[in-house]
Formats: sequence, structure tokens, C-alpha cells
Amino acid sequence: MTTRLEAAFAAVPRADFLPPSVRDFAHVDEPLPIGHGATNSQPWTVHYMLRHLDVRPGDRVLDVGSGSGWTTALLGHLTGETGSVIGVDLEPDLVAMGRANLGQRFAWVRFEVAVRGVLGWPDEAPYDRILVSADAGRVPPELEEQLAVGGRMVLPAAQAMVVVERGESGEITRTPTDGRFSFVPLR
Repeated sequence: MTTRLEAAFAAVPRADFLPPSVRDFAHVDEPLPIGHGATNSQPWTVHYMLRHLDVRPGDRVLDVGSGSGWTTALLGHLTGETGSVIGVDLEPDLVAMGRANLGQRFAWVRFEVAVRGVLGWPDEAPYDRILVSADAGRVPPELEEQLAVGGRMVLPAAQAMVVVERGESGEITRTPTDGRFSFVPLR
């Protein structure tokens, strides 16, 4: 996975997904502001989350809190054209930014404006993988319900990173990883 992950980072430069005002800082390993109180996550953290998510070619993936579209595009590279990725965000301006930043790359990736009061994108569930880039404070059952059997979700919850898996008989396991993480709150 690491080789595939490194290839994704090389193919999808962070700078292409940043506003002009912070583009010169793309190489800095820190979250950068993208507007509407949102950030483009720290590259080390994105790598950490994607390593735990373990996206495979052909996976159906949901990216919650897609922001400027960088993680959504990375996910698209990892799924390849046999997969599909939906990036959702509450802010229409950020969805438009993600679409513009993605351009003509990855026809199997799309962005949608999230529905207020609805977590994720349940109409097209289940998903093999779900990435959440905002802190929910807890693991939302609404997102667990959108996981396919054998699926995995990675999300920050109360400053911990949690890996959620749905087993073959439908049971849910939640495993915190090492470290403390700071994210904008999930809305």
C-alpha cells in the first residue's frame, strides 16, 4: 500500500488543490486554510489516514468533508477507474472549488453538496471505504450504517483517530490508533 500511496501523493500535488493565497505553502506539513473555516489537512495526517483506510482498486469510497478536493482526488487515484469516489461537503463554494481543482482528472470521482442534517451520502450506500476529515466528537452511527460488509472507515473522534470496520456478519468494531489529532468540527 505504501508504494501505491506514495504514487498517489506524487500524482496529485497538494498545491493544485489550494487557494492561490496559500499555494506557496503546499510543501509545509501543516493544515492550511481554504475558506469557510475549513482547512486542507496536514499531509502527514492525510498519509496516516489513507494508510489506515487501505483503499483498494475498485473500491466505492465516500469522502466526508471533501473541502478543496485533495483527499478526494488522492482517493480517486487509489481506487482507479474501476472504483468510484464521492466527495461531500456542506459548503457549496468548497464543492465548487473541489470540482474546479479536480478538473478533467478521474472521471470516476465526483463532488456533491451535503444535505444539512444528513451525515454522509446515504442514497448511494453502502461504501467499501469512508474517510471523514472533520472531528465528530464520537463515531456517528449514521456513517457506520453506510459501510458495506467488509468495509472500513477512518475518522477523527474526540482528538483520536478511529478505524471502524464492518465484519462479514455485520458486526462493527472500533479501534483507536496511536496519537492525538486536531480537526475542524464535523457539521
